[in-house]
Amino acid sequence: MRYALLICQDEVELEPEAMSERLAAFNVFQEEMAERGVLLDGQRLRPIATATTVRVRNGDLVVADGPFAETKEQIAGFFLVDCKDLDEAIEVASKIPSASWGTIEVRPIWER
Repeated sequence: MRYALLICQDEVELEPEAMSERLAAFNVFQEEMAERGVLLDGQRLRPIATATTVRVRNGDLVVADGPFAETKEQIAGFFLVDCKDLDEAIEVASKIPSASWGTIEVRPIWER
């Protein structure tokens, strides 16, 4: 079954060394999950300030800069995985480095 692992965390400016360490940890995670055969895709998202929100209300297009809602944590990226069940998806999510400073939301994907 496929799952989206949504990486939710505070957007904070990190020192270059700390950012390099975090990116290296993500690279290790991606390599391990690719070797394991569960990683289908993953993407890092640009900061929330670059977001554009689109709505259609009563036939009118409403476009706004910024996120849908003010929240403490933002979606920073995601991984798409193929796991045998929710337990395996949770186990994979627990290995995402930002699980130790943010939150990982595990969402099953509707199969076509």
